[in-house]
Amino acid sequence: MESMTPESSSRKLDDPSADPAQESEKLLRNLAGSARDREHSEPLAADNLAEVIGFNVRALRTQHGFSVSDMAANIGLSKAMLSKIENAQTSCSLSTLGLLARGLDVPVTSLFRGADAEREAVFTEAGAGPNITRNGTKAGHAYELLGSLRGQHKRLESLLVTLSQDSDAYPLFQHPGTEFIYMLEGQMQYGHGMSTYTLCPGDSLQFDGEAPHGPTALVTLPIRFLSAIAFPDNTSL
Repeated sequence: MESMTPESSSRKLDDPSADPAQESEKLLRNLAGSARDREHSEPLAADNLAEVIGFNVRALRTQHGFSVSDMAANIGLSKAMLSKIENAQTSCSLSTLGLLARGLDVPVTSLFRGADAEREAVFTEAGAGPNITRNGTKAGHAYELLGSLRGQHKRLESLLVTLSQDSDAYPLFQHPGTEFIYMLEGQMQYGHGMSTYTLCPGDSLQFDGEAPHGPTALVTLPIRFLSAIAFPDNTSL
């Protein structure tokens, strides 16, 4: 990030030479997980172990660009057996699971992705999130919590922030982790370390939360923005 004086502002433009397709391949969610096209009739998730294994084997095989014939020959299974596995028509032995994992170059546990438990999600209707008080809260500065998961996923904090009144002083924050801001309404100047950014609707800012940060000027009220903070694993909550 380019260092700037507190009085200056910055609007970063994407590199026109960047290939969006190549950039999408670098997304951590794709590198650590999987991404593929889904047919309209295909369910989002399988509901039994054989279906889960078959779904994951097919997805990983396709991701590697292997045909059923090529992969079967590679790992020492018949084409018919591999087809049965992918279509959940047979149960896999431990030795077969080992062959599949080695052939796909993944841990065996990857073949069970999605089978261990129902994954949690929280839906918050508009205006239904609880209002919370955080350091720097004052009249005209409202923070609405947009849902919270249990356990390790509590390390993501999502807020809808509304600034409706100007003031002689603004909150200044510092915290571990990475914060992402997305502007919905209004205009403000937002400081991070020695840099200041002018944020308008549709603008976003992602930054290291350890540096001092917060609004430095409320240009057009009311101001509404989404704030999501990803805390590191060693954060005490």
